[in-house]
Amino acid sequence: MQQLTNAQRKYLRKLAHHLHPVTQVGKHGVTEHVIAKMNQELDAHELIKIRFIDFQDQKHELAGDLAERLDAVLVGLIGNTAMLYRQHPDHERRQIRLPAR
Repeated sequence: MQQLTNAQRKYLRKLAHHLHPVTQVGKHGVTEHVIAKMNQELDAHELIKIRFIDFQDQKHELAGDLAERLDAVLVGLIGNTAMLYRQHPDHERRQIRLPAR
């Protein structure tokens, strides 16, 4: 998992503002199907939003756990929505260019 500077996090939050959540964590919690869906979306888009419908009291722990399981970075948590970022391993397929450190 890579480390982001505050400026890079701010840049990613700005990019995520207009995104819609790609998946929701509901009454069944974090299932393997949810993990697979998020993994697929991170491969395709690099930056995603996740909405916590249930488990709102545990959203901080769940968001951190999801980031770790997906080898992603938790960019931010606003309300019941978490933003995750994972840079694409193929340099040619990267869609997001982060500001320099």
